[in-house]
Amino acid sequence: MNPRRVVITGLGAVTPLGNSVEQYWQGLSKGVSGAVPITRFDASKFKTRFACEVKDFDAKQYIEHKEARKMDIFQHYAMAVAEQAILDAGFNMETLNKRRVGVIWGSGIGGLRSLQMEVVDFAKGDGTPRFNPFFIPKMIADLAPGHISIKYGFLGPNYTTVSACASANNAIIDAFNYIRWGKANVILTGGSEAAVTEAGVGGFNANKALSERNDAYETASRPYDKTRDGFVLGEGGACLVLEEYEHAIKRGAKIYAEMVGGGFSSDAHHITAPHPEGIGVIYCMEDALEDAGITPDKIDYINTHGTSTPIGDPQEVIAIQKVFGDHAYKLNMSSTKSMTGHLLGAAGAVEALACVLAIQNQIAPPTINLVELDDQLDSKLNFTANQAQARKIDYVLSNDFGFGGHNTSLIFKKFEG
Repeated sequence: MNPRRVVITGLGAVTPLGNSVEQYWQGLSKGVSGAVPITRFDASKFKTRFACEVKDFDAKQYIEHKEARKMDIFQHYAMAVAEQAILDAGFNMETLNKRRVGVIWGSGIGGLRSLQMEVVDFAKGDGTPRFNPFFIPKMIADLAPGHISIKYGFLGPNYTTVSACASANNAIIDAFNYIRWGKANVILTGGSEAAVTEAGVGGFNANKALSERNDAYETASRPYDKTRDGFVLGEGGACLVLEEYEHAIKRGAKIYAEMVGGGFSSDAHHITAPHPEGIGVIYCMEDALEDAGITPDKIDYINTHGTSTPIGDPQEVIAIQKVFGDHAYKLNMSSTKSMTGHLLGAAGAVEALACVLAIQNQIAPPTINLVELDDQLDSKLNFTANQAQARKIDYVLSNDFGFGGHNTSLIFKKFEG
C-alpha cells in the first residue's frame, strides 16, 4: 500500500496572544509578548511572578456551564480549539463517516490545577477522604480527546500522547501516520495545557527552569540572547484537522498546507539536560527529512524549540548547522516561544499552527527580545530577530523536545494540488 497524502483543512487556537487563529497570527507577525503578571493565584512569594496567561477566555462560549464544571481548564482549551477547527473545516456532520474520524491529543501534565486543589483540600482536612467525583476525569490527560469525541461522536482512534514538551508533536505525527496508512480519514490533533498554578510555577522554579526577570516580564522570554535566564510558562492550546487528500478534495475543503514528514528520537542522556552535541536532535531532524523524501536545502523556515534556557538553546542550533550545513545560512529560524511562552505539552500544537500560517502568509514570524546574540552562536545565522520577515516559504520544519530526552520534528509543505 502506498502512503496517502495528508492535508490540513481546519485550525483552532486559544493562546496567550489571542483566542482565535487570526488573533494568534496577528500577535505572532507583529512580535507581541504574551507575558503578564500572574493572575491565577497570589504569586508574591514565588521567584517567578509572571507567565504567558490566556486572557479573556470564556469556556461557556464552547461548553455548557454544567459540563464545564466537570472539566479542568486544559480540557476547556481543548474543547474550544476543537470546535473552532471543526467549524473552520466545514464538515457536513450529517454525512461525515464518524467511524473514520479520530482525536489524538498532546498534554504533558493534564489537569494539574484539579490535582493540586483536591490534594490540598484533603491535606487540610481530618483525613476523611472527601474527593470530587470528577476529580479523576478532570485530572487525567486522556480526557481531553475523550470529551471531544463524546461531544461530536467521533469513533476513530482516540488517545493522548505524553512526552513532556514534545507531547503535541508526537500526537500530530501519530495522526499523520494513521491517516496516510489508511486507519482513518480525518483526525483532530494538537494539544492543550494549563499549568500556570502554584505547583507548576513552584516546580519549575525549583529546577531553575523559569526566568525570574520579574521587573521586565515582557522581555523575559529571549531565546538565543546572551542574557536569557530561563523560559516563561505559557498556557492554551491549538487544534489542526488532518485529512486524507482525496477525502478533502471530494468534499471541496479549503486546504491550508500538506504534512509530509515527522521524525522521532531519544537523547538517551539526561532527564532534563539536552545532549551536549545535539545528537538526538540531529537524528530526529534527519528522520523527518527522510520521511518527507526531501533534502535539507528544501527547508525555508525552522520553528525552533528555542525555550530561552541557557543550557537548551545552543545544542539545537549546533544540531541545525550539522544537518543543514551551508543551507543553514539561507533559511530563517525563529522561536515563537519568545511571544507565547512555553506551553509545555501544547507547545508543538501552537508552533505547528505557526508553521502552517507562515506558509499561508509567506512570512517567517520573529524571535523577539533578541538584543545581544549568545557568543556560542553563529552570528551569520538568521534568527529572524525582533521583526517578521517576508520570504518564499515552501517547506517548514518544526522542532519540539521534552524532558527525558524526547525529540520530535514535523515537516509541512505549501499545498499544490
